[in-house]
Amino acid sequence: MARKTLYIIAGIVVLIILGILAANRSNENDITELQPRQAPEFRLKDYGGREVSSAEFKGKPLVINSWAAWCPFCVQELPDFAVLQEEFGDKIAVIAVDRAEPLATAKEFSDRRGVTGRIILLLDPEDSFYQSVGGFSMPETIFVDRDGFIRDHKRGPMDLIEMRRRVEKIL
Repeated sequence: MARKTLYIIAGIVVLIILGILAANRSNENDITELQPRQAPEFRLKDYGGREVSSAEFKGKPLVINSWAAWCPFCVQELPDFAVLQEEFGDKIAVIAVDRAEPLATAKEFSDRRGVTGRIILLLDPEDSFYQSVGGFSMPETIFVDRDGFIRDHKRGPMDLIEMRRRVEKIL
């Protein structure tokens, strides 16, 4: 009887490991948009208190990232977004929206990462943008084409190579 129980437990452990491996290989952090939807409109303030509206970017592909200083994945991802902006120049606008943190917290984090002034940094005290894209992981990034449609939505972190590949889809 003990041997049978041991085999059952071993079988369950193997199934769990296979499930974890399969989940890690899938792209479940990507949301495939079968029907592209319009990107949400926003009206948020930058670090200087200037109101920035989504309407200002009409006709330009956008990469919009939701981040927070408490997010461990944002430590490298935010600097990669700055490199992405520099590489693509005027072809895209990279916008990083801080999730409901005070200006001092957001600015200290972005200053330490060397991204302040290199990408568009906005504050979202109500966390409305994150909610408007159906966010539930951190970070969340949408890739918006020049017509204002979300063509790609990434849940979780990305490296620079993946960012470049996703930007190519919206150009």
